[in-house]
Amino acid sequence: MTFARRTFLVAAVYGVIVLLPQYFMEAAIGRDYPPPITHPEHFYGFVGVALAWQVVFALIASDPVRYRPLMPVAVCEKLAFGAPAIVLFAQERLAGAVLAAGLIDLALGALFVIAYRVTPATPPPPRA
Repeated sequence: MTFARRTFLVAAVYGVIVLLPQYFMEAAIGRDYPPPITHPEHFYGFVGVALAWQVVFALIASDPVRYRPLMPVAVCEKLAFGAPAIVLFAQERLAGAVLAAGLIDLALGALFVIAYRVTPATPPPPRA
């Protein structure tokens, strides 16, 4: 299995494991990380969009060469949470546990960059 295939498959599985339970944790998150969630549409929208990205990661893993053009977009998806997490934590507006999740996203984003670089832009020629 190629580096890109493994990387995107691990990212997809990890993402589903981390995100899916959040559909059932709105009250607990509001209690553990006050204030309570006042705009549930934003919370559930975030979780839903993030879960949809896990499907994209699984798609990339299924054929990294074919879906290589999506890899830079996947990096952007990881930066979209990871970078603000660092800024918000520096401003003392984000809990350490959430920062850890952002740092994991940044690490996955870095692995996505590596996967993009090591994945050929075109399929190798068929063997004779």
